[in-house]
Order: sequence, then structure tokens, then C-alpha cells
Amino acid sequence: MGKTKEVKESQVILDVAIKGLQEVKGENIVCIDLTAVDNAVCDYFLVCTGNSNTQVNALAASVKKELKNSLGESPWHAEGFGNAEWIILDYVNTVVHIFQEEARDFYNLEGLWADAKISKIEE
Repeated sequence: MGKTKEVKESQVILDVAIKGLQEVKGENIVCIDLTAVDNAVCDYFLVCTGNSNTQVNALAASVKKELKNSLGESPWHAEGFGNAEWIILDYVNTVVHIFQEEARDFYNLEGLWADAKISKIEE
């Protein structure tokens, strides 16, 4: 029963984070659903591309703002703001990855987690 509640909370965080990415025109937004993957590190990865350091920072700021204002949530951990090629916002069971395109292609999270359900989010 506890896991179902965690997944529902993760889904709410995911939905609000998607809104934050869409507000700043994040591109190629993808949800990697890890709920059915054994020993996964969290329930969801949300992956997005920004076109510049400025946009990647703006996308991260928008996600943080939406989650803080809507749910009172702050990331448990955040990093990557220095060079803004890949910013991670870790909300424990939902982790948001905001990449510049070259870094996204290099790290290929969708390929690494190909056994998970991957959904493209309409913009």
C-alpha cells in the first residue's frame, strides 16, 4: 500500500514538473517510467532539452518554482547549475534531467533505460 501512495505522489510531482518545463518551452520532453523496473533508483525520470545555458537554467528555475508554489516541494538535491549543460533536480522518486542537446545525446538516458516505459510529452 505504501508503494502505491509513493507512486501517486511521484506522479503529481511529475505532472507539475512537466508544466514547469512547458512554461519555458522545453524541447523533446520525455518521461521514463521506472515503476516496473526492478531495483530502479526512482519512479520517474523526466528528461528535457534546452538550447543554451540560459534556457537550461530557466527550465530548472521554472520547475523549481512550479513545484514550490503548487506543492511546497523543493528538490532534495540539485546540481549542474555551474555550466548548465546538464542540470539534475532530484525530488527523490521523481528526478528531472535538463540537458543541452549534445550532453543529452552523449548520456543517452533513454537508451540506458530502454527496458522502461518511455513516453514523449506533447509540447
